[in-house]
Amino acid sequence: MEKATFGAGCFWCVEAVFQNLEGVEKVESGYAGGHKENPSYKEVTTGSTGHAEVVQITYNPEVVSFKELLEVFWKTHDPTTLNRQGADVGTQYRSAVFYHTDEQKRLAEEYRESLEQSGAWDSPIVTEISPLEKFYPAEDYHHNYYRQNGGEPYCSFVIRPKLEKFKKAFAGKLKSPVGKE
Repeated sequence: MEKATFGAGCFWCVEAVFQNLEGVEKVESGYAGGHKENPSYKEVTTGSTGHAEVVQITYNPEVVSFKELLEVFWKTHDPTTLNRQGADVGTQYRSAVFYHTDEQKRLAEEYRESLEQSGAWDSPIVTEISPLEKFYPAEDYHHNYYRQNGGEPYCSFVIRPKLEKFKKAFAGKLKSPVGKE
């Protein structure tokens, strides 16, 4: 098993997407990229800790590659909005790849460059690519948030549409049975 750590806005949304990807064994919401040790959700949401809301993914590289994880990462959020995803605004919602190895760094930089060259977006990609120095797991109530709270308004109006778009775009890479959440 290997690990990947991504920030792409609210970690509830990102967690819900990656939990459905074949080869992903575990998705854990948390915080990375800041200066405060053991930050709380309340502290991170102020933007004062420097941390981003992230997910740490444990995956089987024989089933899903890091490059495939990058594809899902970049296609399921807007990497051109600085410190923002939808209505979520602040450095804690920045687009970021926190790499674990030099190979992950190389692949993330190459992928970002190829997207820039392709003209996939009208604006420049602002995704941060930084080494993962420390991952802090979020409080328990953040884990499996969509699965446990799917009927809540935020889940219905923000997470569900993103998840449905992901499932349509990556139908061949979903965990079986399709539609399992």
